[in-house]
Amino acid sequence: MSEIEVDQAVKDYILKSGKDFRVCTTCSGPVILPLEVKPAKENDIKVKIGKNTLFISRVQARYIDRVTMDMMYDADVGLNCSLYPGL
Repeated sequence: MSEIEVDQAVKDYILKSGKDFRVCTTCSGPVILPLEVKPAKENDIKVKIGKNTLFISRVQARYIDRVTMDMMYDADVGLNCSLYPGL
């Protein structure tokens, strides 16, 4: 598994929010969610961003080489996925 690049826009968003996030799997691919919504798992890859951490699921790490803002969860759009009812 090669190193996963995190776009500067994602880093800036995480730094501004002051929260930890996780890249996890949804029905339509990877999504970045705050840990309050999707807690980290012990085997996640951890990427330090300032004082915060971006956790990347081992499942997604096999398929992505870059974390981009289009993966960020948008509450206005929501997720059409049975794994996350209510989102």
